[in-house]
Amino acid sequence: MMAAQCVTKVELSISCNNLIDKDVGSKSDPLCVLLQSVGDDKWTELDRTERIKNCQDPEFSKKLLIDYYFEKVQNLKFGVYDIDNKSVDLGDDDYLGGLECSLGQVVSSKKITRPLQLKKGKPAGKGTITITAEEIKDNRVIVLEIEAQGLDKKDLFGKSDPFLEFFKQGEDGKWQLVHRTEVIKNNLNPSWKKFTVSLQTFCSSDMNKPIKVHCSDYDSDGSHDLIGIFQTNVTELQKASLGSPVTFDCIHPEKKQKKKNYKNSGVVKIKSCKIEADYSFLDYVMGGCQINFTVGIDFTGSNGDPRSPDSLHYMSKDGLNQYLSAIWSVGMVVQDYDTDKFFPAFGFGAQIPPNYQVSHEFPLNFNPSSPFCQGVQGIVEAYRSALPQVRLYGPTNFSPIINHVARIASDAAQQRNASQYFVLLIITDGEITDLDQTRQSIVSASRLPMSIIIVGVGEADFKAMEFLDGDNGVLKSLTGEAAARDIVQFVPFRDFAKAPKEALAQSVLAEVPNQLVSYFKMLNIPPVNLPPTK
Repeated sequence: MMAAQCVTKVELSISCNNLIDKDVGSKSDPLCVLLQSVGDDKWTELDRTERIKNCQDPEFSKKLLIDYYFEKVQNLKFGVYDIDNKSVDLGDDDYLGGLECSLGQVVSSKKITRPLQLKKGKPAGKGTITITAEEIKDNRVIVLEIEAQGLDKKDLFGKSDPFLEFFKQGEDGKWQLVHRTEVIKNNLNPSWKKFTVSLQTFCSSDMNKPIKVHCSDYDSDGSHDLIGIFQTNVTELQKASLGSPVTFDCIHPEKKQKKKNYKNSGVVKIKSCKIEADYSFLDYVMGGCQINFTVGIDFTGSNGDPRSPDSLHYMSKDGLNQYLSAIWSVGMVVQDYDTDKFFPAFGFGAQIPPNYQVSHEFPLNFNPSSPFCQGVQGIVEAYRSALPQVRLYGPTNFSPIINHVARIASDAAQQRNASQYFVLLIITDGEITDLDQTRQSIVSASRLPMSIIIVGVGEADFKAMEFLDGDNGVLKSLTGEAAARDIVQFVPFRDFAKAPKEALAQSVLAEVPNQLVSYFKMLNIPPVNLPPTK
């Protein structure tokens, strides 16, 4: 199971207005503490601001830092206290009000202002809190295209196998490896593939920081032979972006000492050097990109009679089954990124009223002109309502519902901006019957602003689903057409039977941020209101 990955670090700026005055003869001395839910109504402190003396409208200068995970619902609590002593413990300080929300709500809005509450339903006077989110990251990358000419021959029975290594000088004066190119076999005039490195990684975002480059001859036993070294910085490298290559002599220190007429051991030519913006998932979300969430539910006969406890659609005493658990856990995360929270929800593989013809993309609310449900709760209600009205049938065809969402995504793609992205959640018992058509649908959808999440319920053999997940290699259609990018994430629900409910969402949504960025990057589309990279 993939562990949740921190997408980025977020800096939260906090200000308040109209705080309650708890001090007699002076104003409150407020401080804001940030807590994160760890489950079971327990909270852990992440950070706190400084205390501002005598202020009812504080703007805290200290920023609150938090690791941001797309695939988690990160419930936060902001507590504002009047601090009248030097104790770190807040238990003896007056509570001026608080706010509970998710980090997803904050980053998708960039800035929120909410009333402070002393407890649920009890406002803290007219007090409000404003939270502004900003990603901490130099979003620039350096893109280099490099070749070499006339390198020294190091191998007895062939030419050299050259590769480059780039080092930056750390604060301690030591050199740190920041990039290594591929090895080019048997070539004294190699041309390496264009490569991209984060500017922060490459030179700590300091254009004048010394960069040392080693050119070496690769040996399989690890005893690589040094061909030569040169030193530079990004400012120098950038001269190649003006149209004329920048050339460096590759110097072998020992050879230089021994040979009077030594010139170099070859030259390294920087063909091009560009500094580009490398937009992140948060750049797109904060730029206004809406994530449109659609659900497709498998109503085929292989699920079993919903009235039988053996059925995957059977409702337990607490009103849940694996289908509903998957909808809840994934939907609760995604809904924070959609402002209207109206989600299309479909079923497939059932005979539907009134004529009981088989349908592979029927609206759960049976309203073809408006298949939308209000929030995750609306999807759950539509599912519960539809279940007794349909007859489970078959076959299990995925392509109709994938094509349905793809048509909408295709319309959005015509706008050529980063305003919309589509996530389709398919929940199924795994017995897919239109695998070839589904492959073609996914390959076509890989060129659209779209991701597909498949959650497999029950104990079926899910080899077909694993095949569709691009982790096992590039998916190809029957005609040999390759997917432009990996857009499918498959997860078997049984792997999470005993895990906390958040674990499923973390796993199935872990790849969505990179999939979203990869789509807009593929087409060089910047976040809304930002210029394209050059």
